[in-house]
Amino acid sequence: MSNFLEQAQVAADRKNWPLLVECLQQVTAKGGTPQEQQHILEQAVSLAIEALEWGDFQDRWEIAKVLPNLGNGAIAPLISILEDEDADTEQRWFAARILGKFDRPEVIQALVELVKNSDEELSQIAAETLGNFGPRAIESLATLLLQEDSRQFATAALAQIRRTETIAPLLSVVGDSQVAVRAHAIEALSSFHDSRIPPVLVAALKDPATAVRKEAVRALGVRAYLDADLDLVNLLKPLLSDIRLEVCKLAAIALGRVKTDAAAAALFELLRSPLTPVELQIETVRALSWSETAAALEYLQQTLIADFYNSNSLVCQEIVTVLGRVEKPELKAKAAEIMMDLLKTGHPAVESVEIKQSLALGLGQLGDMRALDVLIQMLADANTSVRLHCTAALKQLGAAEARQQLQSLLKQESLEPRLKQGIAIALQEWQEN
Repeated sequence: MSNFLEQAQVAADRKNWPLLVECLQQVTAKGGTPQEQQHILEQAVSLAIEALEWGDFQDRWEIAKVLPNLGNGAIAPLISILEDEDADTEQRWFAARILGKFDRPEVIQALVELVKNSDEELSQIAAETLGNFGPRAIESLATLLLQEDSRQFATAALAQIRRTETIAPLLSVVGDSQVAVRAHAIEALSSFHDSRIPPVLVAALKDPATAVRKEAVRALGVRAYLDADLDLVNLLKPLLSDIRLEVCKLAAIALGRVKTDAAAAALFELLRSPLTPVELQIETVRALSWSETAAALEYLQQTLIADFYNSNSLVCQEIVTVLGRVEKPELKAKAAEIMMDLLKTGHPAVESVEIKQSLALGLGQLGDMRALDVLIQMLADANTSVRLHCTAALKQLGAAEARQQLQSLLKQESLEPRLKQGIAIALQEWQEN
């Protein structure tokens, strides 16, 4: 053990910090009498602190892995670095990070003091480290909430702890003048099921700050069980026309999670409005698909056939994509019918190669054997990629039956030439794979 320490000293003298790290790792791995261990660990701490002070970022990163193994003797010198205003920021940042491995009252107190530091980077690492201590740091962090200059980082730290003991202090700052404080508090409170929280979330929907409204919408979106008590649809509906697009998107997602016909109706109203940006229309289509209701599928079908959307291939493609992903058994047949009707009626959207590919892929995923004939007809498409998608879909539907039908059709002399060629190519590709 002492031999490795001697080697560590030589490495330190030569400022060979990587070698020093290796030697100190060996020191912590070796045994000895309690007195020997104490003496050697003290020296090892001294050398490790030297590396922390003079090494580069990578050296500090490596030594940070060693110091916690050297015992509580490392606490005092690390706190000294933490409190040294002349030390460089990176050095103090690492000291705070390492101290997070020592669950001691003096460590918590030192980090509490650092949260008050004017350097934002140091305040943040101190708050994050305190958050990792969990319940033991709650009281100290709650005290920091009383001070405006440390409130933001203290709230962020409390938000990481996720213990019911943090609810009361977090509720005390939901009306704070700082946007970041309110946003952190709302986000953290959304993790708890407590009767005091829903009214706070509802109030936050009208917050002037976008960040706060976003957190409130997101939180209510995962509380569909509150719909009966709070009428979530009418609460969230105004947010669909928020001045910030990101809030509108989150409101659409939240309504999709409510999974009621009323929620689906609100989403359809947004989808069919000519004022709704394409980006939001696409998000609304996804939200309707998450609703997993027959009404939602009906709205998607209406959107597909509406004249207004004939030229909007992006929205049509998204609808086709989500229809192909329907998982609810009782809705799969309806989804497949919508997609097959789109092909049979010659909808303008079907002129798009991308949409035809999505239709083939979706019909294969839905597994409805009624799509067999439609997919076979698509083998006559001039686009190679579309034909390959159709072949893959036919295999998904039922490889044996589909292949048998293709072989039978190929023997028909009256078969349209392009379709015959498409079938031949499909069978060849089938055989090769």
